Amino acid sequence: MPEIQLGAHTVKSHGVKVARLHMHDWLILLLLVVIVIILNVIEPFYRFVGEGMMDDLRYPLKSNTVPFWAVPIIAIILPFAIFLVYYFYKRDVYDLHHAILGLLFSVLLTGVITDAIKDAVGRPRPDFFWRCFPNGTGIYDPVTKDVMCFGDKHVIKEGHKSFPSGHTSWSFAGLGFLAWYLSGKIRAFDRRGHVAKLCIVFLPLLFAALVGISRVDDYWHHWQDVFAGGLLGLTVSSFCYLQFFPPPYHKDGWGPHAYFQMLAESRSVTQSSSAPANHLTVQPSEMGTFYARQIYDGGSAEHNNQDTSPILDSLELGRRI
Repeated sequence: MPEIQLGAHTVKSHGVKVARLHMHDWLILLLLVVIVIILNVIEPFYRFVGEGMMDDLRYPLKSNTVPFWAVPIIAIILPFAIFLVYYFYKRDVYDLHHAILGLLFSVLLTGVITDAIKDAVGRPRPDFFWRCFPNGTGIYDPVTKDVMCFGDKHVIKEGHKSFPSGHTSWSFAGLGFLAWYLSGKIRAFDRRGHVAKLCIVFLPLLFAALVGISRVDDYWHHWQDVFAGGLLGLTVSSFCYLQFFPPPYHKDGWGPHAYFQMLAESRSVTQSSSAPANHLTVQPSEMGTFYARQIYDGGSAEHNNQDTSPILDSLELGRRI
């Protein structure tokens, strides 16, 4: 009998079903997008900047090494492309859907938190002097010694959004999630001592760190802004990944929670509908896909123990009882 690959749940066969189950999550994502837009439109807190504080804020006003439009490409498009490659290899819509959903939640939640803190803190950037006084001549209030800026209003507004770094937090939110994802797929923590796997896991984090370093080099952020942004993005990405996937060191760390829940439900349906004369045995392949082989009277059950997990063990035990 031909083998049936239970792992082949495609977008065409199961995509609509999976999306409907998480319709409320997609609606929340839309709400987060609206909140991010609002936080970028409103005015930040214009913190007092005295004449004596300008010594640390006279760095030159430079262009961005990593432009704003490149951040979504780094944090969203790049991980999404890797998710698609894995999907075409495994044909698992559960993995694709939850990876995309987790990634978007990671980036958008980080964006909301980052922009909210930026607006509330209002810390001036290292190049604030040249934003405030484009001609290099400082004007200060004769009583309070506060700055009296006459530069472009939009440039001045952005000058009060130093803490934390948005480039860094977004990059660590997206690429941090990708690092978690890759560590689960390549089984980086399988206790076999393959250090090369860690190089793959740390590569996205290195890329995110370089984005953060560029913000200091461009004098758009203080080092504290970059450190806080990286910590924020990495923390949110960790929570979002573990919401949809088991930890990478877990036996089931290669797949999403929903996939194993689907298998458990399939088991109960199969047990109730299977005839005494024939039954199904489920065995995992090396990468965790599952195959159903039709066994007739007189045949022997086959089982592959390369990948074991609590759910897979219960599936096999249910077939033998």
